Amino acid sequence: MLYPHWLNPGDNAWQLTAATLVGLMSIPGLVVLYGGVMQKRWSVNSMMLAFVAFAVVLVEWVLYGYKMGFGNPWHGVAHSGFFGNFVGQPGGVLDHASLQAQGNIPNVGKTDFPQSSLVYFQFVFAAITPILMLGSVLGRVNFKAWIPFTLLWGSCVYTINAFLIWGGGWFAQKGAVDFSGGYVIHLSAGVSGFVAAAVIGPRLARDREIDAPNNLAMVAVGAGLLWMGWNGFNGGDPYNAGVDAAAAVLNTNLATAVAFLTWLGCDYATKRKPSLIGSVNGMIVGLVAITPAAGFVNGYGAMAIGLAASVLVYLAYNYLALLRPFRNVDDTLGVVYTHGFAGLFGGLLTGLLADSAMQIVPGVSVAGGLHLLKWQALAAAWVIVFSGSATFVILKAVALFVPLRMTEAEMELGDLAVHGHEVYPSDIPSLAYPAGLPRVPAAEPAPAPAVS
Repeated sequence: MLYPHWLNPGDNAWQLTAATLVGLMSIPGLVVLYGGVMQKRWSVNSMMLAFVAFAVVLVEWVLYGYKMGFGNPWHGVAHSGFFGNFVGQPGGVLDHASLQAQGNIPNVGKTDFPQSSLVYFQFVFAAITPILMLGSVLGRVNFKAWIPFTLLWGSCVYTINAFLIWGGGWFAQKGAVDFSGGYVIHLSAGVSGFVAAAVIGPRLARDREIDAPNNLAMVAVGAGLLWMGWNGFNGGDPYNAGVDAAAAVLNTNLATAVAFLTWLGCDYATKRKPSLIGSVNGMIVGLVAITPAAGFVNGYGAMAIGLAASVLVYLAYNYLALLRPFRNVDDTLGVVYTHGFAGLFGGLLTGLLADSAMQIVPGVSVAGGLHLLKWQALAAAWVIVFSGSATFVILKAVALFVPLRMTEAEMELGDLAVHGHEVYPSDIPSLAYPAGLPRVPAAEPAPAPAVS
């Protein structure tokens, strides 16, 4: 027999495809977006920070992180209160059974594809979260500190939020929902990034004043990969290739288009020019806001979420940013707005707009109303308070061993000081070449041929 009796090859193929689409959002999507949106001297550093986070999270995830987010409850007893259902028991997923056995989330149920597909699908979500958070601290975070911070944050923050809401934990048992990560990923990344930016401190004054992208084509390519990759982000979360996956994909694109156009309209209404960077922000707001709702709302609900979230985040991005504490924190790419606020608004709007006629699988649906809205608000409050406070503690712990912030000399020189090369290398020697780094000696010119 070619397939085990429980395996649906179509669902398995879609799950692996969806996971790959989400992976492409990070590598190369956010890599090239960050590399293009930052100043030239920070391009390599921005890309390297994203690459290393992706690698670190994968190793952590398969060794113990996956089961903390989607395994057996900590006390091994379901429905035993918050502390019995806030995180799973750590463990590896690399033996033959974990790779080829049927997928299973103990508090949720079994899938019709292998555990390895489930592990990889959930990994790409775990990996993109700190990479999104990274956008808040670009241009000054110490590369050596980022590595242990990513490891600890993924182990102690992401896994707990994932278990509580996705792994059948306490908030899931109370009825809170998050279709594909508005809370677990985006709200958590926005809050944690904002806290990290406050703790690490601002960029150099000249970086904040100029703040000019070095390659808008890279920004457009990265943004396009995000938009198309989001088809896997939201389309893969029903865990099947059925009708709700198709509805979630269409809703995702619909909300994003409306949010993008609404952002442009807000620019015109406020006498601003419709810039590429601003438009990308509008696009991201739509993608993020529909994420907690994609398979729970109908098309009208998706359009309403795109419109409302875009207007609300536009106001926050352009006006709330002028008030304390937001004006005092240098959030490099505004992650707290485009991910934090957008994820929060999308999750709360899910509580109001979820359509009970939209079925994830036959007989399973979510109905909007005051009860759902209450638990959406409580889950959001948990993610905000827990993610922010835990991030602060982890940063302080890492700072005991390695500085969180680059030195002033490194920040003056950027990529050359940290990585030894630039994104657009020149054959003209730099007058500001960092001291202590060995130069590659120029090749000796070839001798002129002898004249006979």
